Amino acid sequence: MVLDDASAEFHEFFERHYAELARLAHLLTGETDAADDLAADALVALWQRWDRLRQADHPLAYARGVVANLARGRIRSAVRERLRITLFWSRSPEKVEGPDMAAVLDVRAALTRLPFRKRACVVLRHAFDLSEKDTAAALGISVGTVKSQTSKGMAELERILGARAVGDLVAGRRNR
Repeated sequence: MVLDDASAEFHEFFERHYAELARLAHLLTGETDAADDLAADALVALWQRWDRLRQADHPLAYARGVVANLARGRIRSAVRERLRITLFWSRSPEKVEGPDMAAVLDVRAALTRLPFRKRACVVLRHAFDLSEKDTAAALGISVGTVKSQTSKGMAELERILGARAVGDLVAGRRNR
């Protein structure tokens, strides 16, 4: 494979600085796996602008800035996700006359086995009675994703709890 001058320069830049950029990302995020991804994403962004950057005085400084911005975005995203989870689990349950505690415990245990997004969609749609649109807004996802995740989540609950139990759960919500 024959490389032109720009490709060869970028390849040399990559070989020389990838490890340093990955270390920077690791120190900023504290996540080893994310560090490699962030360094690679930063280098992809640099490659897309390499014709201009190769003429710059300090392309490594620019690369460090890109890594820092990507790390900041990842940290902000993680903080938002933790806040969503905290808000989701901090709501106190409503008082209901004579709940079937065994069923409640079974449903809660089954819900914990679902991945977060499926669990959130099922709970917001069926326990909080939110519309698909309101659920999508609460989770920051599309209405289509709410539909598919709710459907898949209910199917998993049906597999875990049995079809009759899930049917009773949904029917009980409607009768409230």
